[in-house]
Amino acid sequence: MEDSNGPPSVAHLTASLKGGDVGEFSTSLNQFESAAPEDRKDALQALRSLASEQPDTLSPVLSALVPFLIDSERSIRLATAKLFVTVAESYPDEVADVVPSLAERLADEDEFYYVRARAAEALGYVALDDPETVATPETLAELRVGLSFDEPEVKEKLAKALEYVALGQPERLKHQILRLAAHLDDDSELVRYHLCTAVTVVGCEHPESLADCRDELVARLGDDNVYVRGRAAEALGLLALSEKIDSPSIEKSLTALEDDEEPFVTDRAQFAIKSLTEQSDSADSLEKIGTIPMIRDETDTILKEITTPDTEGVCSHCGLALPEHGPPMCPRCGAPR
Repeated sequence: MEDSNGPPSVAHLTASLKGGDVGEFSTSLNQFESAAPEDRKDALQALRSLASEQPDTLSPVLSALVPFLIDSERSIRLATAKLFVTVAESYPDEVADVVPSLAERLADEDEFYYVRARAAEALGYVALDDPETVATPETLAELRVGLSFDEPEVKEKLAKALEYVALGQPERLKHQILRLAAHLDDDSELVRYHLCTAVTVVGCEHPESLADCRDELVARLGDDNVYVRGRAAEALGLLALSEKIDSPSIEKSLTALEDDEEPFVTDRAQFAIKSLTEQSDSADSLEKIGTIPMIRDETDTILKEITTPDTEGVCSHCGLALPEHGPPMCPRCGAPR
């Protein structure tokens, strides 16, 4: 029996949604808005679990969840932002209506940084599908300016969102190349990878724009991360297709990468060398390098590779040994476990 002085059970809330009774769900959800913080959090976590299994189920009710995004409890705001990320990953178009609310969380400098990070992540997924909705000058400015923040979790999600904006509509970042390239030496390999990919994607359609960040790309040829090295070589190859690069040192650096142990790097080094030396007879295996469809197809696999720890119990970002029962982020660099 339900407590007449409290909200309905979480089971009732999710059952009404699963049954398609949006009216009953909305009534129940309204009661949760004034419930105890733990009850609100339990409801949102249950809805997120449902979204993980059936993300389309929440499509009709996403706008009704916006009040929880400005809840007085930061744990509630974070749970709501995570829920939107879960839906956006599978059905980004359904999250388009709540983009303004997510953008407000991103722009709030006083907001808990994990909430800002998750808001940026959700916006990124929407941008990949519908860049026009997300890539307003104001939101792009928030994403770019936020790269100067100290919290790795925020910067990584901002950089990821910018990569997705580029993949959705490269034109939007054409005039931001130099500002993005200023962060290509970030301590976080995820930030470096996402931004190097964003720059490369823009270069696929506007290779001449890469001239502004040639030195920054050359510096990344020696990056510790295989995917950053490869992307930098790919971007330089694209630049060489639009203008002659007369630099023996760059050609020497790219030639050295042909002996790299990683095919991702060697293939892109060969692509760049062919572009530099004006060889038009690219091998079939290289013909898709330097194209947005190939980069887009690689995104999920590469991200998984970078974020999967090489050693169990060790932070994949900084190598710190992590306690078995510790916080959800690395205590040294702040990266998520």
